[in-house]
Amino acid sequence: MRVHVADHPLITHKLSVLRDVATPSPVFRQLVEELVTLLAYEATRDVRVERIQVQTPVAMADGVKLSRPRPIIVPILRAGLGMLEGIVKLLPTAEVGFLGIKRDEETLQPFTYANRLPDDLAGRQVYIIDPMLATGGTLIDSINYVLERGATEVTAICLLGAPEGLAAVEAAMHGKDVRVVLGALDEKLNELGYIVPGLGDAGDRLYGTAQ
Repeated sequence: MRVHVADHPLITHKLSVLRDVATPSPVFRQLVEELVTLLAYEATRDVRVERIQVQTPVAMADGVKLSRPRPIIVPILRAGLGMLEGIVKLLPTAEVGFLGIKRDEETLQPFTYANRLPDDLAGRQVYIIDPMLATGGTLIDSINYVLERGATEVTAICLLGAPEGLAAVEAAMHGKDVRVVLGALDEKLNELGYIVPGLGDAGDRLYGTAQ
C-alpha cells in the first residue's frame, strides 16, 4: 500500500478555512470541492491511458485518452457526495457508483446499508472518496468491498486522516494495490473516534446540520 500526504500551501490554506468552526456550510461545500480537485490531480497520476493521434490545425500530434474499462468513482454516503463534483471535473467520463457505510456510534464499527455498484469490477481502477479517515473501519470495508468484486487498483482520497486509522488501513491492505491520498495527517483520535484537531463532522458541516 502507498500513502501520499499533500504538501502544498494552497491545500493547507483551504484546509485551514475548512477547519474553522465559523466557516458556513456554503463556503465549506465550495472548499471541499476545490480541495478534492487538487487532491484528485495527485490521485489520478496513475490513471490508465492509451496513446492516440489527433489532428491539430497545423499537424498530427501524439496524445493520450483514458483507457477502457473506464475508472469508477465511489463516494461513501453521505459525506462523500460532497466530494463528488470535485473529482468528476477531472474525470468527466468516469462512471459513478455509491456505497452507504455508517459507523455505529457505540462500537465505532462500520456497516453497509446501501450499494449502487456493478457486481463485476474486474480490471477496473476505483477511486473511493470519503472526507475523513478516522478509525479506518469504513475505508477498509469499502476497499475490501470493491476488491472482492474484481477491482485491480484502488485509490482512496480523504481530506483528513488520523494516524490510528491510517495504520489500521495499512495493516489491512498490506501487499494489495491500494493507495491513500490525504490532504493532511492530523494528530490523533479522541475517545469518541473524532480526528483531532480535525474539522468536526464533515457530513453535518457539508449539509448544514451541525449543532
